[in-house]
Amino acid sequence: MDNARPSPQKICLSIAEPGLAAALATARRSKGRADLVEIRLDLLDHPAVQPFVEGVEAPLLFTNRPSWEGGSWHGSEEERLALLVEAIESGAAYVDIELLAPAESRRQILAAAALAETKVIVSWHNFSDTPGDAVLADIFRRQLQSGADIGKMVTMAHDHTDCLRVLGLQLLAAQERFPLAAFCMGQAGKISRAATLELGGVLTYAAADRQSCTAPGQLTLAELHTIQELVR
Repeated sequence: MDNARPSPQKICLSIAEPGLAAALATARRSKGRADLVEIRLDLLDHPAVQPFVEGVEAPLLFTNRPSWEGGSWHGSEEERLALLVEAIESGAAYVDIELLAPAESRRQILAAAALAETKVIVSWHNFSDTPGDAVLADIFRRQLQSGADIGKMVTMAHDHTDCLRVLGLQLLAAQERFPLAAFCMGQAGKISRAATLELGGVLTYAAADRQSCTAPGQLTLAELHTIQELVR
């Protein structure tokens, strides 16, 4: 993958509705308010790619998060990857594959994306805490070497120092010219979700409303836009 040029900063609406019709409606309502839309296949009652490719105008990011990475996918790895490959072959703008996924899984997704225009986000999440600087730097290096177009690092913050350490990863990203999305979850991490875009982060995630957050501390689209209006 070519990671020579950073990607433009984006707000991604993450869709949490389990019903296909409701998920499609939410995605369509985001037109003009979100730069891209994340379809959480693992949260859908009946995971499907084509209805979103055919029915949503915004660029799409497909994620199929396994239970071992905090998601809701409990099926086989083969079925999980098949949906992501289908998304790539259908013209998805992005797909997400976990750094801790089996090496063969990542190779399969990267190989499929190399034949298309889809960019690959290699993600890593810690839902309990924020590790120290050495661990974070190691994860960053592994993402840098993974073949990803974009790295995604998200941790649970318990105080402001956790946010500072994660946001500080943008210094490494700038040195390596590697597009990185890095922010924190939880109440203490809320500020990092908005600040990351002002500090070099290429991507942050938002919910349609407070009832449909896909991660602790996630801001809504309206809240993110309000913050951006205040600081710009």
